[in-house]
This record gives sequence, C-alpha cells and structure tokens, in this order.
Amino acid sequence: MTPRHGRTLAGAERPAAEGAVALDLHASTIATGPVSQGTRASDASAFLPIAEHGVIGDMHSVALVATDGTIDWYCPDRFDAPSLFGAILDPARGGHYRIAPASPDSQAKQLYFPDTNVLITRFLSTEGVGEVQDFMPIGSARQRIVRRVVAVRGSMKYRLELEPRFNYGRDHHEVAIDGHHARFSNSSAAFSFASPVAIHATDAGLWSEFTLDAGESRTFVLQSGEDASALGEEQSEGLMHSTIAFWRDWIGKSDYVGRWRERVHRSALTLKLLTYAPTGAIVAAPTTSLPEQLGGTRNWDYRYAWIRDFAFSLYALLRLGFTDEARQVNDYSRGIALSLTPTNGASPLRPIYGIDLDADTTEQTLHHLSGYKNSRPVRIGNAARDQLQLDIYGALFDSIYLFEQLALQGRGQLIDYESWRVLSMLADWLSDHWQTPDNGIWEVRNGPRRFTYSRLMCWVALDRAIRIAVRRALPADLARWASERDAIFAWIMERGWNEHRKAFVQCEGSDVLDASLLLMPLVHFIAPTDPRWLSTLDAIGRELVADSLVYRYNPVLAPDGLDGGEGTFSMCTFWYVECLARAGQLEEAQLTFEKMLTYSNHLGLYSEEIGERGELLGNFPQAFTHLAMISAAVNLDRQLSGGLGPR
Repeated sequence: MTPRHGRTLAGAERPAAEGAVALDLHASTIATGPVSQGTRASDASAFLPIAEHGVIGDMHSVALVATDGTIDWYCPDRFDAPSLFGAILDPARGGHYRIAPASPDSQAKQLYFPDTNVLITRFLSTEGVGEVQDFMPIGSARQRIVRRVVAVRGSMKYRLELEPRFNYGRDHHEVAIDGHHARFSNSSAAFSFASPVAIHATDAGLWSEFTLDAGESRTFVLQSGEDASALGEEQSEGLMHSTIAFWRDWIGKSDYVGRWRERVHRSALTLKLLTYAPTGAIVAAPTTSLPEQLGGTRNWDYRYAWIRDFAFSLYALLRLGFTDEARQVNDYSRGIALSLTPTNGASPLRPIYGIDLDADTTEQTLHHLSGYKNSRPVRIGNAARDQLQLDIYGALFDSIYLFEQLALQGRGQLIDYESWRVLSMLADWLSDHWQTPDNGIWEVRNGPRRFTYSRLMCWVALDRAIRIAVRRALPADLARWASERDAIFAWIMERGWNEHRKAFVQCEGSDVLDASLLLMPLVHFIAPTDPRWLSTLDAIGRELVADSLVYRYNPVLAPDGLDGGEGTFSMCTFWYVECLARAGQLEEAQLTFEKMLTYSNHLGLYSEEIGERGELLGNFPQAFTHLAMISAAVNLDRQLSGGLGPR
C-alpha cells in the first residue's frame, strides 16, 4: 500500500476548515460550506495512484475504494450526480470516507470475492489481520454503502473518518449526531449513517475509533435519504451473501470457457457495474477529470453514454452469452433513435447522451478543485456532445445490425417499423453528409477534418443499413445507399491511403498514422491479410507501438488543439492484438496480449491510458478498454484454436 501522506483528517483534533461555520457543538450539530478557493492546492503526495483502487456499485452508481480503506469517489444515486466524496480530485475539498487501522504500520491488499463485485481490503500487521468488506446491495429502496469490518487474527484498532462534501464540495450542509446515528443534509439532499460504535462530531463530519479482536465484526451503513438502519452482524452477513449470490448468478450465465476466463469475467463484471440499470446505458467510466497526463489539461467527464460504445458493448456481451444485457443496450439505442427528428442539415445524432437520455451534459469547470495531483481543469459535463462525429453513425447501425442477427436466430426482437423509419432518415442524411469534415473519434478541439476513420464508419453505417433492409425486405433507397457506400470505399482507398507511407493515414492529405484504423479489418472493411492492410499494420507497429502498448497518434505531428501529451491508449492495444491475431501473427498477438494483462491494476481493472512508467492514467475503470479486452481475448482464443475455439 502506498502511504497517503497528509490524507488523514484528525477528527476532533483537527481545526475547523476554512470557510466552515461552527454552531452548537454540544448539541452535535454543525453547518459547513466549501473551502475558500484561495486555499493552497493539495500536495501531490496526498493522492494514491489511480491503480490503487477497487470499485463497488449497484448499477446506479459506484464508489471507488482505495487500498488505504478510503472511499474517495462516490456520486450518490446515479453515475452523473454531483459527488459526495471527491477526494480523488481534491483531498482538502472533495470529501472522503475512510475505515483503516489506526496504526500506520499495517500493509494492505485488495481482492474481490471470486466472481463478484464485493471488495475486500485486507490489513496486515504484527498485531493482527483485519478486513473491510465493501459492497452496495442490489435493488435496495435507497442506495446504501455497506462497510463490514472483520477481525481475522489478533487485535486491531481502527479509525473511521466520514467527511462528506455536497455537490463537488460547493454546497453547505449540516451534520446532526444522535447516539450512533448521523444525518448530513441541506435543502436539496440528505444522507444518513448508522454506526455500531460511538461517533464524534468534526467540523463537517464525524470520526470514531474502535478495537476488534479475532472473530469480532462491526457493520457501518451510509444511506441516501433519511434514517439509515443499523445492521446486526447476522443481518449484514446475510446481506453480503445475497449480494455475492447476485453477482455469481449473473456471471454464471457467461458461456466463455477460454484461456483467460478469470480476466474476461472480471471485465464483464466491471461492465455490469458501469451499466445504469433503469435504462441499460453503459457509462464510458464512472469518474471525471482523472488526467491523461499528470499536471495536464486533458481531463474529461466520462459519466455518460457514448454512441460509439454501443456496437462494442453488444459485441462483447453477445460473445459472452449475455443476451439480456445486449437487449438492454439495444433498447437504449432504440430510445435514442425514436427521440430523433429530421434537421435542417445539422447532424440528427449527438455523440454523447445522458444515462437517461435527458440528462444535461453541458461542460463546466470546477475551479475550486485542485484536480488529481493538481491536474486542472476539473470538468463536469462534456462539450464533445456538440461536436460533429460522423463515426457514431457506423456504431449505431452496427449495433442494430448485430442485434438484428440475434433476433433472426430467435433470441431477440426484430426492429420495428417506427425505428426503421428513423434509421432510414439517418441513412439518407449520412448519404448527403459523409464528406463533411468532422471532429473524429478522438474529439479534437482544433477544428474539423476529413478523418479516414470517420469515413470508414460511414461506410459501416450504410453497409449495415443495406444488409438489414435486404434481409428484412424493408423499404429503403437501396440504390442511393449502395452508390454512396461504394463512393466512401473509393474515397478511403484513394484519399485515406498514403502511397509514400504505404499505409492508411489519419485524414485526407496527411501522412500521420492513427490507431483508430486498427478497426478497418475488425469491421470487415478490408481483409486482415490484404497487402495494404498488412503494410499499415507494420507501420503502426513501428511508429505507434512501444513494447506492446499503442499510442493513438503522434500529437506533435497531428495537433489536436490541446496542450501536453498523453499515455498509450489501452483499448488500442487490444485492437492491435486482435489485428495481429486475424493476420495470423499469433505468437506476437499472444505475447502482446499477455504483456497487456500485466498493465491492469491488482484487481484486473484498467483505466483509459498507461503512462511512461506503467501507471494508470485517465478515467477509471474505463468501459471501452474492458470491451476491447473481451473482444481480443475471444478472438485470440479462436485463432489459437484454429478458428474453432470457445466463444
């Protein structure tokens, strides 16, 4: 466990935070507000590495649990809500919830209960061994975080610190303590806490210290809303086992039995955690503004649904046998389609949608937060929602096509007429606009270009639309769609190909390579052994790959309107593995895949990027990376088994 210097809030001994208003402490009631923006930014040593976190959740939201026993990220009730604990973005202002040994000499290890999302943080010292078992019950009327502390061996003294900060640390709240219960509230929200041990007020929260001997346990409950109920140890153990049973029953539906079963199933369990149960939307990641470069500005909010994730989500879920989850993703994308109306030339489709379609994703900056290791700005919302990204049409049509194939096998529902009318409108719009410069898959912020990948996915959109229409004999302007599809193919072969580089390149008139083009054979645009493709794959291997890790592109040669650099993109590495495997380069593909497995954290979780020293960077955990990992594992399995391997 990496020490988190300066992290501890010393409860009653700690002076009142700047900006707090102390009321009647004898009545155990406190009002607090956000820390002044003039306060010095948090020292970088106060932050644990991104990799030293596990994640728990209930398919409405998640909590990040660090290896030192601290919950330092949690947005109550739903993924995109304002944070209650945000210390991962600012230890002084963000708020946290920690249960850990009082002694600084203990070591920590984390693991999941096998085949579940119930997390165990184990603390080991010469005095004893203890565990904090963290989980969020599924299907509760009110969202709860349950923390069960268990003494395994010897005797261990624990310290509990609960310091919430409402609305990303911007809003005042009051604290009221009554015996073993506490209430945190303001005019817009309330949370309650039940403790089996005595608790004491701080200026903005509470603290406690307690000792457990071998065989003893205590359970703490934080609940959204009023009147959290204390759990007896038999109750808490039963609730934990029912949560364990839920996750094991779910992952038990997987039909993957390949070489990397444990790692694939961890990725599947992570994707399930990132699913918003009421709508089936999968968030790109449950965090915001974890940086792509320490101290840099490439800090984005990923707590929304990206259309380009749909096809990858369906592919991964279907390959593992999760047809119900695939159906949920399809229903969410259908809801988007039915909400669209014809436009006066503007794109009917947005790249990003809220997890319930209507959520506000307008980008804002939180100036009062220091950012992870002082990486500013901290953003909520995402301005990419207003960009033109033509590749999303291919993602939408490919996802619908995949589900149509499932429905034709009798395992799903065929597309209805109203949805087809909207899709036909989209195909007609795309036929008119596929040549328009756009911001591309990487969401550049220095003006649109004619990206090769965007044209590739426009080809996918029209190709899949034609396939659906022909297979189902649906009304369609097939001649026009086919003509434009073929024109896109010719454009890519002529303008997306650089004869001097002997490779497909990022955009028209460019000689820059781009890892997004690794998807060319994966979407069946080009054969995986076509000479043009093999030449491109070799070029990517020489210029964008560093010891198996793949960069998106070179931002020096291809400026994207943002300062600074970035790490390698983990999903691109898994795409590279799949391309190598399909090209018959199995030894290199397997070695690259096995190396990539070593770059996950101790729990098998991936963030968006990997830094120069192998550290995880970017939002965490990232759905796209886990989707790409599943796809690479399944297809590499099949190739290693002569094309007849397990699903």
